[in-house]
Amino acid sequence: MRDWFEAVGRVVLRCGRALTQPTMLVFAAWLFVSPVQAASLDGLAVEVMNRSEPVLCAEKDNVTIALSAPNVRAFRIEAAHPPYIGMIQRDSFEADWTACDMSADPVHKAPVPPRRQTLYEEIGFWVVGLTLESYWRPATATVRIGDRVEKNIHLLQLWQIRPMGGEEVLVLYPQDGYWRIRPMAPAGMAPTAFGSSFLVGPVEDDGRPIVRIKEVAFDPKAKTFTLIFERGGSATLNLVRTDNRINAIDVAYDKPVSGRPFAMLRSMYVTDFNNDVARIAVREKGAKGWREDNIMRFGKAVATDVWMGRTTASQHNTSSPDMVFNSFSDTASPKRPKSEIPAAK
Repeated sequence: MRDWFEAVGRVVLRCGRALTQPTMLVFAAWLFVSPVQAASLDGLAVEVMNRSEPVLCAEKDNVTIALSAPNVRAFRIEAAHPPYIGMIQRDSFEADWTACDMSADPVHKAPVPPRRQTLYEEIGFWVVGLTLESYWRPATATVRIGDRVEKNIHLLQLWQIRPMGGEEVLVLYPQDGYWRIRPMAPAGMAPTAFGSSFLVGPVEDDGRPIVRIKEVAFDPKAKTFTLIFERGGSATLNLVRTDNRINAIDVAYDKPVSGRPFAMLRSMYVTDFNNDVARIAVREKGAKGWREDNIMRFGKAVATDVWMGRTTASQHNTSSPDMVFNSFSDTASPKRPKSEIPAAK
């Protein structure tokens, strides 16, 4: 820790004459909100396969990183702010439909009018369900929260309280199995952007990668989602930490996913300046260091840790988080390493 403060001091002394006071405050804020992820140092190694393809449309998920292993019963997913979060002067949330043609995408009209309803609420957080006018897949998955059962839910949102309002920290599309998570925004910042999605469960292709969910149940007291898959089997996703530095979820299967990826990251990359994810780093089994590459050039690996994110700002979803997959285990209740990131106060 002393070495870290000395390094910070050297940087400030070296740059201080050139930095204005506001810039120094931004630099200090970046130092304290940017989480440095360490390797999990143990756990199973899984196959990491790149199935990405180049596109021109920034609103199409062309980045596909599949995780496969015949014996994985549990692992962790983390979303953390990109390293430049404190230096963002203008965030970008706008969709970019340049060079996009979605006319061939399937569309299923909802059998009920569009609606937004609060499915659960307490002081600290609440769950909202949305029924959209149409969706690309029919609504077959059931949503259960306690004794409440809902049909035709296209989007679940989990909101968490913050000063002067609330912040959406997790979304799930039950009808195709796509999740997005993000940490809460650093103090003094507006809510950040969502970016990459992930899939949990037996992944299959139906025009695009999906997970067919028969039922999703949420236990508000335990903050745990339970998924029942159409292909058989189940998984629990336990929300273990959500604050302004990290959003972490522990995943556990009732049995390993055989013959298919058990998880997948989906994102977009057009150029280094227009993407939701641009870099990948893997810690291969037994390696003394990480292997890093551009997300489109990466091929495959057998690794215990996988990081996917950005080191430079993008014009698309500039503040969206980096994603980490690690702590792979062949038991449903592994001993988890403690996060090196101190809890937010």
